[in-house]
Amino acid sequence: MTDRRIDGAPRGVDYIAVEESAPFRELKRRQRSFVFPMAAAFLVWYFVYVLLSSFAPDFMAQPVFGAVTVGLVFGLGQFVTTFAITMGYVAYANRRLDPGAEQLREELERAERGES
Repeated sequence: MTDRRIDGAPRGVDYIAVEESAPFRELKRRQRSFVFPMAAAFLVWYFVYVLLSSFAPDFMAQPVFGAVTVGLVFGLGQFVTTFAITMGYVAYANRRLDPGAEQLREELERAERGES
């Protein structure tokens, strides 16, 4: 149930103002400064793998050791890269994003309750 002020207007948070606030913009900037370069780097790595598979099959078929080929190593490298990026993002978020997000959430909850 929404609390109402004396004048009858609902009490709450102006989420547009929150989105335009400096702490929220900083949080978005930090998140994007990790996500966009990592996404671009991974896409380049992925498309290099696909293009090499399509246009350099002799290179991709070269044995590294035994029956393991360059293509297989690169393909497995895609999985390793995915897990490494995920672990890196979790560590980055824990260190650089979560403290600011927690502080912003607490401020919004106080504002929602009508506290200063």
